[in-house]
Amino acid sequence: MLRPRRATTRPRWHNRCMERDSQLKLYGQVADRLKEAHTRVRALQVPEGVRMALSRKLLVITAAAKHDLPDAARRLDRLMKDLDEGRFPEGD
Repeated sequence: MLRPRRATTRPRWHNRCMERDSQLKLYGQVADRLKEAHTRVRALQVPEGVRMALSRKLLVITAAAKHDLPDAARRLDRLMKDLDEGRFPEGD
């Protein structure tokens, strides 16, 4: 029977970087807000093209969060403000 020599649940480099940069809290906030934004977009009574455009924006913000978390948070703030004010992108 093979057993691991030591625990395999060691801290990962990206977690250490986030903790060091104090971004772990921001990451959780952005993740929660992205989830909320996706729920809001699904619930909107808009044409399918508009919904698809909003979903693409959310995907871009999600991708940006992997590389530049503060920028993704700003983009998400703008998108949520647009949703609150009823400003939607043109549908295809």
